[in-house]
Amino acid sequence: MRWRAGLWVLIAVCFMGVSPACARGLPNIVVYLSDDHSQYDSSLYGNDNIPTPNFEKMAAEGMVFTHAFVASPSCAPSRAAMLTGLMPARNGAERNHTFPRKGTRSLVNDLKARGYEVVAFGKVAHANKPVFGFDHISKPSSIPQLRKNVAAYLARRKSDQPLCLFVGTSNPHVAWPEPFSFDPAEVEFPPIHLDTPETRRHRAAYYEEIRELDAYLGELRTLAYEKLGDDVLFIHSSDHGSQWPFGKWTLYDYGTRVPLIVSWKGRVKPNTKANAMVSWVDLLPTLIEAAGGRPPQNIDGKSFLPVLKGETHEHRDRIFTTHSGDGNNGVFRNVYPIRSVRTREWKLIHNVHPEFAFCTHSDLDRKDLAGAYWTQWVELAKTDARAKAIVDRYYQHPEYELYHVSQDKWEQHNLIDDPAHAELVAQLKKELQAWIKSQGDQLKVYGPPRPLDKPKTWHPDYFGTRVIKQ
Repeated sequence: MRWRAGLWVLIAVCFMGVSPACARGLPNIVVYLSDDHSQYDSSLYGNDNIPTPNFEKMAAEGMVFTHAFVASPSCAPSRAAMLTGLMPARNGAERNHTFPRKGTRSLVNDLKARGYEVVAFGKVAHANKPVFGFDHISKPSSIPQLRKNVAAYLARRKSDQPLCLFVGTSNPHVAWPEPFSFDPAEVEFPPIHLDTPETRRHRAAYYEEIRELDAYLGELRTLAYEKLGDDVLFIHSSDHGSQWPFGKWTLYDYGTRVPLIVSWKGRVKPNTKANAMVSWVDLLPTLIEAAGGRPPQNIDGKSFLPVLKGETHEHRDRIFTTHSGDGNNGVFRNVYPIRSVRTREWKLIHNVHPEFAFCTHSDLDRKDLAGAYWTQWVELAKTDARAKAIVDRYYQHPEYELYHVSQDKWEQHNLIDDPAHAELVAQLKKELQAWIKSQGDQLKVYGPPRPLDKPKTWHPDYFGTRVIKQ
């Protein structure tokens, strides 16, 4: 009778989903995150100027997503949305350097309830605060440190629990490294940027960080299969776009559209391309479902596991994104609330306060290999009409913008005033406002704005001419 009692205890524990022995049939999970890396900046996504052979190898062994987007284009809100499955207004982390409000559920705990050990190395949660419930946190995020710490952890790990391992690099976050191996004379850059010597030097340094994060992806995958076996659900993505003009801190695709690659031997068909639109709030629900769990019903995220399994080619028909500003220790570099709705074809952007000037660390601080090119941009804008148009567009925006994103990759042609699209604009405005209301989004302004009509207060080297009158 004693063995029967023990059996019933074992069954009960298994039913609760907390037994390491019962969880052995679950996959190990590895999530590798880059920091400030736009989707367009890799050979996998068509930019042969930036070779990423390990991205390509992983894609050949799994699925690459073409339409993956973050919830918000700055670190803290983006990562909080991933870890809670809630958009920024609902979890409380709206501007950069903030965290979810007390009592917000972390989906890390849903994985732990399935029997997983969940650990974070490097930059996973912003500043890797313990509020998200990781079993282990290691903060250094440089790749040399990650290489050492992750390998040491896996070498000494004895647990037979399934593992969910988050590894977050600081690549390619500014400041970018020097020396670098790329020739500045050979680099490319988007048509929304200006060709100056400093732009090229910064771009070459940016490439170097991407090369390093790609190399470590290959190393990490080899290590994961060696230590964890073949049943590994491996994901790579980035928290948002890079710190270039019209990237990070904006709702253009260069700021919100990110790489997403998923491999899972025997589960995800190799060398497949997914056009389904997915959001970063969908990542944790997907992991929970892959672990045999049921994601919470009251979150914004929803599992795209059916896409991974090849059961469907669709996921979302709308992507909503938000940005509420950047500030740290009372210093506000970016005060510019923005909201957007995107379909596969179109994007509507609402600049909530067009009377504010858009400024960021790049143009205000102009640190070496982190924005020093701005001085050359401003000088060029004094004599070159195209340069002036780009600099003016950076600082000042109309209340609404409409882009045919499937045809206008770099969002250069604002069609908001085109009568041919009036009906579409009205519909997208209605959808965006309804979504904002459903989120309880108060469209808050965090910190003192920079006045649009006083450009000399933005930076002493900027002497803008034409200022849009609202």
